[in-house]
Amino acid sequence: MKARKKDTRWMVSVALMAAVVVLLANTPLGMIQLPIIKATTVHIPVIIGAILLGPMAGAVLGGIFGICSLISNTVAPTLLSFAFSPFLAADLPGVFKAVWISVGCRILIGIICGWLWIGLKKLKVNAWAALPLTGFVGAMVNTVTVMGSIYLLLAREYALAQNVKVTAVWGLIMGTVTASGIPEAIAAAVLVTALGKALLSFFQKQLISGR
Repeated sequence: MKARKKDTRWMVSVALMAAVVVLLANTPLGMIQLPIIKATTVHIPVIIGAILLGPMAGAVLGGIFGICSLISNTVAPTLLSFAFSPFLAADLPGVFKAVWISVGCRILIGIICGWLWIGLKKLKVNAWAALPLTGFVGAMVNTVTVMGSIYLLLAREYALAQNVKVTAVWGLIMGTVTASGIPEAIAAAVLVTALGKALLSFFQKQLISGR
């Protein structure tokens, strides 16, 4: 009975966090449209969900984030939306590449953050250190896996879209990581710490009262 109650509470919590992901993904704060690519803050509830509910929940939330990104890049495309939307891909391999970049890379955020948090807790790292570290790593996982996959899988297409030589793609990718990825990671560290600390306290009280 207790296990069933715990499973129900977990599913309800995941559903609530998923609603936050979808809501944020459909507001200007969630998908910030830049000239070349869309910056995002939607990874923040994915990271927090992975911390509170574990790697499996993180993977589910990351997948929902990825689907929202896929839809956003399909209905409101930017210069690089072909890398995120299978509907804008030039060929069948491009379809699978776009699904991996938009959805697969985002699933990794939740999985990595969930297991990182478990590892930090086993090492008895203080929450004030573990939360910003997990937030920073989660945001960098998003940036590095997405931009790294674009470089490894779509360098030629990226060069054509930017009207540059393929040899210049690495520099452009690193420029995006520096200009967008690092500020996103710092913001995630701050927000995950602030929101995560309050939510951890709330969840701990709920667990105690539910025994």
